Amino acid sequence: MFDLLPQVLVSGVSLGMIYGLIAFGYQLTYVTSRTVNFGQGEALAVGALVGLSLVSFLGFWATIPAVIVFGGLYGLAVERVAIRPALQSKSEGWILATIAVGIIVKNVSENIWGKEDVPFPSPLPQVPIQIGQAFVMPMEILIVVGALLLMLLVEGFNRFTLMGRAFVATADDRDAAGLMGIDTSKVIAGSYALSCAIAAYAGVLMAPVTLTGPGMGLVLALKGFAAGILGGLTSGLGAVVGGLIIGIAEAMTAFYISTGYKEVPGLVILLVALALKPEGLFGKVLARKV
Repeated sequence: MFDLLPQVLVSGVSLGMIYGLIAFGYQLTYVTSRTVNFGQGEALAVGALVGLSLVSFLGFWATIPAVIVFGGLYGLAVERVAIRPALQSKSEGWILATIAVGIIVKNVSENIWGKEDVPFPSPLPQVPIQIGQAFVMPMEILIVVGALLLMLLVEGFNRFTLMGRAFVATADDRDAAGLMGIDTSKVIAGSYALSCAIAAYAGVLMAPVTLTGPGMGLVLALKGFAAGILGGLTSGLGAVVGGLIIGIAEAMTAFYISTGYKEVPGLVILLVALALKPEGLFGKVLARKV
C-alpha cells in the first residue's frame, strides 16, 4: 500500500495547488480591504463556463487570457456593487452582499448553461507520464505549473511595478497609503479584479479534470478559504502551503480510509486552525484601530 504513496501525493499536490490558488485570491482582497468575496466559488464556476463557451472557437490556450480578462471585469463589478458601499458606510454588509451576488450569478449561470455538469475538453493527452514511482496525468502537471506561474507573476507585479507597490502600501496601512496620495479605493477595486481573475483562471485549469457546471465552485471555494485560514490570509506563501496541506490530507484520506470521508479533512483543519491559530501558520495579527 505504501508503494502507492507517491501517486497519492501527486494527486494531493495538484488538488492542493488549486486550493492554494483560490486562497491566494482571498489573500489579495483581505490584505487591502479586510474583506473577502464569499461568492468566489461562483467566480470560479462562471470562469470555467465562459471558458467552455469559448474553447471551441479560440482553443484552450487562447481561452485562458480571455477568461482572465472576464474574471477581472467580474471582480470590478463585485467590488462596485457589494464591497464599496459597505466600506463607505463602515459596515459588515459586504458579507451578505457578496453571498447575494454569488447566488444571483449562480442562478443566471444555470439559466444560460443549464444545471447539469458537462465535460470540458482537455488540451493535453489523457495518457499518464511516469515520474519515478508515480504516474502523473499531463493536466496535473499543467495545474501545478500554471498555478505557480500565475502566483509568481502576481508577486512580481507587487514587487516591481508602481501599481504593485501601491497594493503593498495599502496592505501595510490603508490610512497611511491614502495620506501619501494613493487612491486606495482603486487599489481595492484592483485587488478584487485580480482575485476574481485568479478564480476564473483556476476554474479553467480545474475544468478538464472534473465536470463543469454552475455549482462546481462551491466546495472548491470553501476549501480554498480553509487553505487561506490555515496558511494565513495575510500571507501569499501561507495560501500555497495551506492549500498543499489540505490537498494532500484529502488525497490520503480518500485512498487510505474512504472516498466518503474525502471532504472531512479540509473542514476539520479549518475548525482546528480557527480554534488554535486564527491568524494562520504564516499570518500575522492585524491591529484594529478603535
